[in-house]
Amino acid sequence: MMRRRRPLMRGAMVAGAGYAVAKHGAAKQQAEAAQNQQIAEQQAQIDQLQAQQAPPPPAPAPAAAPAPAGGISDDRVDQLVKLKGLLDAGVLSEQEFAAEKERILGS
Repeated sequence: MMRRRRPLMRGAMVAGAGYAVAKHGAAKQQAEAAQNQQIAEQQAQIDQLQAQQAPPPPAPAPAAAPAPAGGISDDRVDQLVKLKGLLDAGVLSEQEFAAEKERILGS
């Protein structure tokens, strides 16, 4: 009498092992896809925060040399530097800058 249990059992074991390996591979791919999605979301948040932050303030103007006799005062130089900073920041237009500069230098 021949028994057929062992060949059937071997087939079941091979099929079960194949199923387990495939299921493990699918779970691994799913975990990797979730991780990639999470990384993409975090990068988008970082990009959004960086876009919301204001650009760094402009570097301070170099110190002016002492004004010669009859030159403009330190007060006027400070006003012009602040005015130029407002122009660079986009607060003032070119026309407003020119008008204010003329007012400062003309007075």
